[in-house]
Amino acid sequence: MEAAAKHLTPVTLELGGKSPCYVDKDCDLDIACRRITWGKYMNCGQTCIAPDYILCEPSLQSQIVQKIKETVKEFYGENVKESPDYERIINLHHFKRIINLLEGQKIAYGGETDEATCYIAPTILTDVDPEAKVMQEEIFGPILPIVPVKNADEAIKFINDHEKPLAFYIFSRNNKLIKRMIDETSSGGVTGNDVIMHFTLSSLPFGGVGSSGIGAYHGKHSFDTFSHQRSCLLKSLKREGINKLRYPPNSQSKVDLAKFLILKRFNKGKLCLLMLTVLGIVAAVLIKKYQAVLRRKALLIFLVVHRLHWSSKQW
Repeated sequence: MEAAAKHLTPVTLELGGKSPCYVDKDCDLDIACRRITWGKYMNCGQTCIAPDYILCEPSLQSQIVQKIKETVKEFYGENVKESPDYERIINLHHFKRIINLLEGQKIAYGGETDEATCYIAPTILTDVDPEAKVMQEEIFGPILPIVPVKNADEAIKFINDHEKPLAFYIFSRNNKLIKRMIDETSSGGVTGNDVIMHFTLSSLPFGGVGSSGIGAYHGKHSFDTFSHQRSCLLKSLKREGINKLRYPPNSQSKVDLAKFLILKRFNKGKLCLLMLTVLGIVAAVLIKKYQAVLRRKALLIFLVVHRLHWSSKQW
């Protein structure tokens, strides 16, 4: 940003953050945990939009742990370390950083490490204190904390009390709850009943908000982001008379007319109502003025039709 500022160059930044995952009691836990496991442990947790932590009611913790354990076994086998599908931490520096986050935590599953190969097993932490070290930075590794909350209200408050995340995941059968959580929180993106998949759609803009990023890209949104939208107005040299309103000398009548036209003192609704009222008055005056004529014409038409009807009977 500093380099760009020297040249007044706009930037688009994707900065990451702690992406929360709310699991509602009214959801299919088997499917939810399967999708969370895939998104969290893909590339050993080293993706910017991996679910960083889970928010759920206390009664769901043990069920979530068990179902994720079963899914890990299904994905990576009995010995995760030997699985060709399970990656390693990128370097020793980040390996030690992630290991530090485990200090003082209640490990419900996993926790095995191997410094020589930068291996950290898929790990789940339960009853995590929101003030714990693991909750103070983006994990970017295979550690999944579970923070118990009483209900959706407390989950919304928890998310809003922290920095705006790059992604937010909600698992629930209740579409009204999903919409409410979207409306009452702020994040770079949202996926309902899945994780990461919003990133795969080029039709959706991808980016952060606040501390999780600036701007968005993907598909046409990338073109728009890196393009300057230039305003162009092409006018005719005709109808110069109306421009007298903006030319000197000025007067109060010009000011009043400008307020009406430019500042929109009357909105479109009021203007339409005014026009309808004027048209109604004009119509009423015309009807009253020509009422006698209309009556005579109506009588004449009646007599002609009656005469024609009588003539047809004679024949």
